[in-house]
Amino acid sequence: MDLPKFFSIMNDETPTIFKGFFDMAGAIQKDGGLDEKTFQLIYIAIKASQGTDGLGSVVAHTAMAKKAGATREEIRGAVLVSLMTDGLTGVSSCLEAALDAYDNA
Repeated sequence: MDLPKFFSIMNDETPTIFKGFFDMAGAIQKDGGLDEKTFQLIYIAIKASQGTDGLGSVVAHTAMAKKAGATREEIRGAVLVSLMTDGLTGVSSCLEAALDAYDNA
């Protein structure tokens, strides 16, 4: 999977910050107390609650969640949780992208 362009720019311009960001993200995944599938589902729910997948986060993390054993229904449920916290914004901007990503992963 190719990283979004902003990550390439960040790596080119500030490689130490880029490395630090991904080291931190890896540490959270490794030592955060969650199995990989749960981590990815929570990440998808949080990004959906933010209401946009303009950077492809939901799509990318849906593929990771599927690889970790998440079902299509669990992906759908993770996006739908945002209805309770933020209304239709996350569902309208992320549900189709997440389900398409799951079907194509």
